[in-house]
Amino acid sequence: MWTDITRGQYRRDKLTYASVLMSKEWEVLGPILPGPSSRGRPRRVELQSVVEAIFYVLESGCQWRMLPDSFPPRSTVQRYFYTWCRDGTWKQINRLLLMRAREEMGREASPGAGVIDSQSVRTTEAGSVRRHDAGKKVKGRKRHIVTDTNGLLVGVVVHGTDIQDRDSAPLVLASIRTAFPWLRHVFADGGYAGDKLKTSLAAIGEWTVEIIKRSDTAQGFVVLPKRWVVERTFAWLGRNRRLAKDFEKRADTAMAWIFAASIKLITRRQERKGKAIILPIRL
Repeated sequence: MWTDITRGQYRRDKLTYASVLMSKEWEVLGPILPGPSSRGRPRRVELQSVVEAIFYVLESGCQWRMLPDSFPPRSTVQRYFYTWCRDGTWKQINRLLLMRAREEMGREASPGAGVIDSQSVRTTEAGSVRRHDAGKKVKGRKRHIVTDTNGLLVGVVVHGTDIQDRDSAPLVLASIRTAFPWLRHVFADGGYAGDKLKTSLAAIGEWTVEIIKRSDTAQGFVVLPKRWVVERTFAWLGRNRRLAKDFEKRADTAMAWIFAASIKLITRRQERKGKAIILPIRL
């Protein structure tokens, strides 16, 4: 719980940049980052400084070319980011952190239930996947995510805003089916109702979609059970200025930034609890 005392303990004002990793945060994240390759030249850059540079771009929303000189060369930082994007490292790190965070809460590592929703965001003209959402009057992409019941990110798929939620939900759920085999119950809003989604999900396993509807008599803002969890997650992600708008040319790069934001969030939470994640192997 945040109080005046705890806020003071975790303020980052004295750090050079807000993206700098504290020692305990690096103890959480460092052991599960990819180790050096056995081929080619030896690694000469500090991996911690690379991650801090990536988090700097994520938090500040700046262009790669505006990365301060105190970080490694931007070409090096970019190479690490896009390599981890292509080989699925960002997704795998998020999975490991999520499972360990759940265990620290006294829960099963793999969630059995989740919450699904989408967020339409505007893109720049450089985006390759760029469609028009007639309902929300947004031309851009959708971030379609699944969280556990604590609001921690489980999976994400980025696609055009012209695809309805019930049509793209099978893509999101299929992306997490192998990594989280016990997650089969999903809470959703009215946009996922109907037999069409049930028929599509039948092809990828047994799923239960529980629709949480808003009361017809409700007026103004009303907190709905379960659905508020995923909305809060979007708010957490929105604290990173790189995600205020979709600046990416490719959808897989946009997904990588979302996973990076989730990794940063979980890492800081684990540091506050004083519990580092120690695994015997690297990715």
